[in-house]
Amino acid sequence: MNNVVITGANRGIGFALVRDYLVAGDRVYAFCRSPGSASDLAALAETSEGRLTVHQMDMTDGASVAKNVQAAVKDSPVHVLLNVAGVLGGETGPLTSKTFTEDDFADWHTAFEVMTIGPFRLIQALLPNLLAAKGKAMTVSSQLAASTWPYGGMYAYGATKAGVNRVMRSLAIDLRDQGVCVATIHPGYVQTDMGGPTADITPQESAAGIRSVVANLTLENSGDFFKWNGELHPW
Repeated sequence: MNNVVITGANRGIGFALVRDYLVAGDRVYAFCRSPGSASDLAALAETSEGRLTVHQMDMTDGASVAKNVQAAVKDSPVHVLLNVAGVLGGETGPLTSKTFTEDDFADWHTAFEVMTIGPFRLIQALLPNLLAAKGKAMTVSSQLAASTWPYGGMYAYGATKAGVNRVMRSLAIDLRDQGVCVATIHPGYVQTDMGGPTADITPQESAAGIRSVVANLTLENSGDFFKWNGELHPW
């Protein structure tokens, strides 16, 4: 049984990952901003025989990240860490009707806190636990992070995801000799609140792909940017 930490666990891809790892027999620590309103997670926890616990975490608050994750996980080894939490970031571009002149820079700051700085903070807070397990840390990125993305707009979202790709590649280099794998993944165009109902794949399909990529992650391919189907994503 592996110990698995998942952020953004209350909905979409995060919730689907919680269910997949529970079905596999693992112990899951599920983090979200508002556990009190995460009714699906609470119901799942009630039937998990103690293998799922739900915890509060505000990814924009460094003290919350460090304090809450250590209070929940304590000194347990962490075999898998999945940084899934994300926000749209008050975006402009093809997915909204706004123009770039309407961007709210407070939303930019929030997006960077949640999706670039937050994953780094979480790995920092859980590093002793990851080292104990020779664990794996996977961060959900996006195809918008790549130079191959053919559209404009989505400035904050694309920038935060490109930033986290670079941060995770640096961590992969720095932690390789200590046995910890780090990577990023494009989860696909997924039918979530962000992707909308007409997106290409379901959260369940995305989660299954992510879980497979994590299972096959090694020190040799640590630092790479993957697609949910296991292919490498150009960057």
